[in-house]
Amino acid sequence: MQNHIEIEFKTLIDEITYLALLKEFGLEDKTFIQTNYYFDTNNNDLMNKKTVLRIRKKEQYKLTKKEKGNNSNLETSLYLTNEQALNMIKNGFDASVINEPYFVKNICSLQTIRAKTNYKDGIIFFDKSTYLDKTDYEIEFEASDYENGLKTFSNFLIERNIEKKDAISKSKRAFNLYNEKKKKGC
Repeated sequence: MQNHIEIEFKTLIDEITYLALLKEFGLEDKTFIQTNYYFDTNNNDLMNKKTVLRIRKKEQYKLTKKEKGNNSNLETSLYLTNEQALNMIKNGFDASVINEPYFVKNICSLQTIRAKTNYKDGIIFFDKSTYLDKTDYEIEFEASDYENGLKTFSNFLIERNIEKKDAISKSKRAFNLYNEKKKKGC
């Protein structure tokens, strides 16, 4: 298993801003697709303790547990074979493989069309995400230092006259919509 500390800043944006940023950074033809499959128990045990469990498919499948901290997240990951990942997505799995004491099932998936580039002291991402018939747009900035990252991200937004909107994580947005639809019987 691999561990990684993630420090990220984000804001939701509209489609026009997303397209303008892709153009500004010359990334219109440099996007890639990643799909996240989110897992939890029937009682949302992981979400309730601010932990996300996902399998992400890019070139390869990777299982990641993301635990929320004060100014960062601890990510624990392991790579999966296609067969392992597809079985877990279809049938659920015993999350003890990533140190969680639950049997979890696939709750929902989210597909992101993502562009990324180095920006000052970090990496900036422009995302178009689709989940449960909803599409939203977001800027994420990953940094190695919280204070410098916050300053860089804030300046990025100010320079482009982009309003900072508190953005909950993609997983939380997807889970919230899933739970809302479940309550309505959709």
